[in-house]
Amino acid sequence: MNWSPRREKFRAILSGSRCIHPGSVFDPLSARIAEELGFEAGILAGSMASLAVLGAPDLAVLTLSEFADLAHRIDRAAKLPVMVDADHGYGNALNVMRTVQELETAGVAALSIEDTLLPEPFGGTGKAQFISIEEGAGKMRAALVAWQDPALAIFGRTGAMAVDTADAVKRIKAYADSGVDAIFLVGVTTRAQLETAASAVKIPLVLGGAAHGLVTPDELAKMGFRIQLQSYAPLIAAIRAVYDTLKALKDGTPPDKIPNLASGEMMKRLTRDADYRRWTKEFLGGVSGERG
Repeated sequence: MNWSPRREKFRAILSGSRCIHPGSVFDPLSARIAEELGFEAGILAGSMASLAVLGAPDLAVLTLSEFADLAHRIDRAAKLPVMVDADHGYGNALNVMRTVQELETAGVAALSIEDTLLPEPFGGTGKAQFISIEEGAGKMRAALVAWQDPALAIFGRTGAMAVDTADAVKRIKAYADSGVDAIFLVGVTTRAQLETAASAVKIPLVLGGAAHGLVTPDELAKMGFRIQLQSYAPLIAAIRAVYDTLKALKDGTPPDKIPNLASGEMMKRLTRDADYRRWTKEFLGGVSGERG
């Protein structure tokens, strides 16, 4: 497939003057829903991938192949530009290169590499620890060497703002100097931190995690932020809906009395039913029937 057009759309967001909210996606249908609702981009977080693939918390137990496979299934199902959280690149700088190659092949529009020490080491405190700035910058440079499509965007991500603002500023300057396309910040808790980050670098900024309500989207845009994550609510809501539905069925509720089910029309639309029926008629010489 030709992934470049969606990557170019994503780069247009980075080079624009607005700050947008991407839709949180976790499987092919959620990507189609986000696209249908008019989201300009999607975000596949590592934590959501861990839930969707393993049913496990975000403890860096998901493998690169599992993550890339999920990203590819999402990307081939819709034309929505999707940015992904590639965690620490699944290892050192050489692993980062492999991560970029696999995710570029999977069709992502952008990916972030973070400087968190992952997985948590033996004797860890449970609080985020970070690799050295030198190692982090090396990972960013390695990522930029690995890609083939220049339309693919690569972000340098750090959560150091939650620990030490001065250290975080050194990190984002070093990562910007390495040549990444944007800086992805998590762990920001104050307006002052936002302003400090914005004044430290001239490349686009991406905001994740906290900081909702500190400033308006227009204020963020003026600071240079082009993307602000909202939350990962869609998958969390889906888990609640599945739980409630299964519980209702277990408790004896008739299937036709279950509330809030997707309509038949919605299911056909999101699964591209009309396309498959047309292809069946054109290539198989008949009309497809539905199997229960």
